[in-house]
Amino acid sequence: MLILGIETSCDDTSVAVLRIENDKPSVLSNIVSSQVKLHNEFGGVVPILAAREHERNLPVVLDEAMKVASLKFKDIDLIAVTSGPGLIMSLVKGVNFAKDLAQKNNKPIIGVNHMAGHIYSNWLSLPTTHYPLFPALCLTVSGGHTELVFMKNHGEYELIGKTLDDAAGEAFDKIARLIGLEYPGGPAIARTAMEFSISNSQFSIKLPRPMMYSKDLNFSFSGLKTSVLYLVRDLTVPLDSARSEIAHEAQEAIVDVLMHKTKKAIEMHQPKSVLLAGGVSANKLLREKIQTLHENVFIPPMEYTTDNAAMIAMAGYYEFKRLKFKSLKLLEADANWEIV
Repeated sequence: MLILGIETSCDDTSVAVLRIENDKPSVLSNIVSSQVKLHNEFGGVVPILAAREHERNLPVVLDEAMKVASLKFKDIDLIAVTSGPGLIMSLVKGVNFAKDLAQKNNKPIIGVNHMAGHIYSNWLSLPTTHYPLFPALCLTVSGGHTELVFMKNHGEYELIGKTLDDAAGEAFDKIARLIGLEYPGGPAIARTAMEFSISNSQFSIKLPRPMMYSKDLNFSFSGLKTSVLYLVRDLTVPLDSARSEIAHEAQEAIVDVLMHKTKKAIEMHQPKSVLLAGGVSANKLLREKIQTLHENVFIPPMEYTTDNAAMIAMAGYYEFKRLKFKSLKLLEADANWEIV
């Protein structure tokens, strides 16, 4: 089976071709056109600009993906497109583009939940004998979402914890802006935190770990952002001399909360596998610490951590096996589509 994946949930335009043989995936192409430079000057994604770039980039990225895969469109068996959640204007561009392709070429099409796509990034580049075992617990951490999802089987999701305000990735972006670092904030804070670790400076800044000891499995990071705001405002030393220490402590605080909640979820639900997913899963500290929580931990390859169409094609395959495809008329973009 050859699946064309299309991803436009935020500011990355991506098209991929995935081959499935005996349930084993092979990524034939995974082209991503990033808009980071465009949005960097604004300190975050500007929705109307993102949508405009998707419309411009989709035909070009599609051509490149098909060229790299050495295929013609007649070879494609299924189109899988992100239809939510995300920025509505971006989603609409991708969904309409995919529906047009499906209609013109008489191909089946299926809408994929973006967060399910991130979860299924863990199935890419693995032999079938080493796939995650069910039930599985997945910590999904991205710019817009922080979720703990319990999976009893393919397509069977139970949302057992989520952020009540800012997602972890959003907190990274906002904190980075407060301390004068570039967008996206996650990689910038990680690099700056490393400078502090290398310097062996005396550690004195302490930030809160919001909701870490709450009785539920939910998250909250807006208070952490506010604490950094007040910390920067009241600094008695130049920000340049405190920046790496603030970045280090902010990263530690976010990862501490994520790990404590995940550990609690493991104790409560006893999963056979633990999965990490989402853009923030590229964080080195997070990748290291989650591996200490369970004997069977899965972490996606770095190239599949951020938004990409290969993961959408992978999720689309399992969704297609369960539900087959829907009518073109029923496939619509949904910015608030929850995984359950």
